[in-house]
Amino acid sequence: MIYNLYIFNPVGQCLYYGEWERTRETDMSQDEEFKLVYGMLYSLKSFVSRISPATSDSFQSYQTNNYKLSMYETPSGCKFVINTSVEWSSQAINEILHALYKEVYVEFAVKNPLLSLQDSIDSELFKSKIETFINSRIREM
Repeated sequence: MIYNLYIFNPVGQCLYYGEWERTRETDMSQDEEFKLVYGMLYSLKSFVSRISPATSDSFQSYQTNNYKLSMYETPSGCKFVINTSVEWSSQAINEILHALYKEVYVEFAVKNPLLSLQDSIDSELFKSKIETFINSRIREM
């Protein structure tokens, strides 16, 4: 199951947020949630880089009993963050996030001269491509 997806630009602005099977609502505003998630990612990346014995290790995911949060960071610093059920393998999630970046984000956001990637993406075409992409991946799993 895919619960939700966040796309953050390199400075932490949430460009896109989508929900599919999210069952629990929060008592905070969406903007507060975005800041909390991005801050947590920043802290986890910093923590992992400081305690890792290898210089190339980076944060990619964590898992609880109920869900798995995974992150794919692009070379430009954009972060694709997805919450899924724990049954999904880390490799499968990473492949999905990389494909989402390559097939949807680059093609329908980066290459679109009418979009500013400094603010949330309000393109209906982009949103529909993400919906189609995620729904096809849900059926595959």
